[in-house]
Amino acid sequence: MEKQTAQWRQSSRIFHEQAREYDNWFENSLLFAIEKSATQSLQLTLSGPGRFAEALRIPLGIDPAFAPLGLAKQRGIIPCQAIAEELPFASSSLGAIYLLFTLCFLESPDRFFEECRRVLRPEAPLIVGFVPADSIWGRNLRKKKEHGHPFYQSARFYTIEEVKRFFSKHGFQIISNASTLYQEPGKVTELEQARVGLDEQAGFVVIAGRIPATG
Repeated sequence: MEKQTAQWRQSSRIFHEQAREYDNWFENSLLFAIEKSATQSLQLTLSGPGRFAEALRIPLGIDPAFAPLGLAKQRGIIPCQAIAEELPFASSSLGAIYLLFTLCFLESPDRFFEECRRVLRPEAPLIVGFVPADSIWGRNLRKKKEHGHPFYQSARFYTIEEVKRFFSKHGFQIISNASTLYQEPGKVTELEQARVGLDEQAGFVVIAGRIPATG
């Protein structure tokens, strides 16, 4: 497999240097609670500074930035420094993969989906949670990028249809989904229940897919 360029190094440097600031955002965050609830609503049997991994009881997390891995380890998550496009796991070895709020930072989503197909066991789910590009939250993040926000300077945001095409292109059948976060940025005042279905106006969408069994 062709090695990645140095772009991921620049992106991960920001999250290494400001890991604590990013991590502190989750403390007592209603927004985090809404996003976690939507992910849990998929009811699937079965990474970053370990916030979602800890909440969803995911045992292993990867990140190219070193400092977030230290925070993940403190939460009981097994840390692994790697990039999503080059997963350091044997073929057919993982029972599930979660990619939450990270799709926009990948240098090559296609290579990530290829790697997921390689390392996931038969019928194991791939769960992708992201902010739809055309939602009010997506537009808000694009503005932050345009104004030089350090966390989003290299981000690329995707529509629901674009993400669905990634799943389909690489042989994943969508088996579950949910949409949530209809309150506007800066005006989140109450917990929301996730809705089944994919809504481009939602601020957070979760899609789960798997490779169909053959034979």
